[in-house]
Amino acid sequence: MSQNQFIENKTYDEIQVGDTAQLVRTLRPSDIHLFAIMSGDVNPTHVDTEFARSGQFREIVGHSMWGSALISTVLGTEFPGPGTVYVSQSMNFHRPITVGDTLTITITCKAKHDRDHHIVFDCLAVNQDGMKIIDGLAEVQAPTEKIKRARIQLPDITISDREQRYRHLLSITAGLSPIPISVVHPCDKESLSGPVQAAKAGLVEPILVGPEARIRAVAEEFGFDLNGMTIIDTPHSHASAAKAVSLCAEGKADALMKGSLHTDEMMGEVVRHLRTERRISHVFLADVPTYPRPIMITDAAVNIEPTLEEKVHIVQNAIDLGHDLGIAEPKVAILSAVETVTGKIRSTLDAAALCKMADRGQIKGGLLDGPLAFDNAVSLVAAKTKGIQSVVAGQADILMVPDLESGNMLAKQLEYLAKALMAGVVLGARVPIVLTSRADTAETRAASCAIVQLMVHRRREQHA
Repeated sequence: MSQNQFIENKTYDEIQVGDTAQLVRTLRPSDIHLFAIMSGDVNPTHVDTEFARSGQFREIVGHSMWGSALISTVLGTEFPGPGTVYVSQSMNFHRPITVGDTLTITITCKAKHDRDHHIVFDCLAVNQDGMKIIDGLAEVQAPTEKIKRARIQLPDITISDREQRYRHLLSITAGLSPIPISVVHPCDKESLSGPVQAAKAGLVEPILVGPEARIRAVAEEFGFDLNGMTIIDTPHSHASAAKAVSLCAEGKADALMKGSLHTDEMMGEVVRHLRTERRISHVFLADVPTYPRPIMITDAAVNIEPTLEEKVHIVQNAIDLGHDLGIAEPKVAILSAVETVTGKIRSTLDAAALCKMADRGQIKGGLLDGPLAFDNAVSLVAAKTKGIQSVVAGQADILMVPDLESGNMLAKQLEYLAKALMAGVVLGARVPIVLTSRADTAETRAASCAIVQLMVHRRREQHA
């Protein structure tokens, strides 16, 4: 082992008055978040950018105790190191620590007490400009026996800031005006809170279609503000679906949103009155903490076992959505269980056919490759290990699944095991549709509204 793989102390007898030790550390945003999580200190000065801008320092600042903890790091790991027992500490905090500040911690032996092996240290922290940040005294009981141990390797930590990712997703519509959206039967907490939250964020102007008394009762129970929202009274969910769809067909609403009714009720009306020449399909947009960009999954909600012809529409719908999201040429990974084409697995034959159709211009605007197993679609390392040469492998924007079952399982696994932030939209109809499940949060519903808002504005630009 190299020397830095060990942790070794200095005993009481080895330390002399005037001896020093130093530690240099730069404050990163993740340090602030991790310290807040560990300590529970969520003072908005440290974690709320908007609040911090209006505060004393005009920016996010680090916890003062983070700097103090660095002093403890020196004392506990090096000077004196293992075997040290903290006795007391007194600190003075002179200036805030801001993101990017580099602190130099200097610990100096001030006095020794042979009676109990206590040592008093002068403690000083200065930033990169030499400005004093912290000073004070620390008293410890120093070890009297030499200790040398292998340094414990701590696990990597990934901080998933869901709120920040949610705000980033909403930012794709910055500067766009809200769109009128017809909300079908929002008669429970989640289905009503979604459009309310989306309206508050400036994404949509909800037209609530359903039994008015029930809608207002839910709003009153959970404290939702419905001021300024149109409510169209209907007797039951069937009537709600029919009326909400008619608003879209008549051009009075630019999008449709499912509430607390069965999907078949609403989609039956959609198929009857809002169909186009395209096959209707669904796309999940997943912001996964461990993937460098949002990724689309299609179709995991509408088409159960699509034919090759239906898959052409499904992939084209997803590519068009990618264009709306600002991806000039979306990379489409057509998933299967293997990377080779075999007559024993139909999805590999479909993948090969879809790629050739793209070569012939029957699918436009994207780069297709398949069949690809999931690991090869999202991991360059996995693709290279298997010798796969592909412009799509390891950097897919769209995952096209073989059937609804596999797609639904994949999407739910990303959401519940990988902490993905999910949004979803139905494509191929005359208007975009927010199709949510009963378990979806208001956050998911609002994020989905951001996507349809963007789609509506892109369509307006195309027809201007």
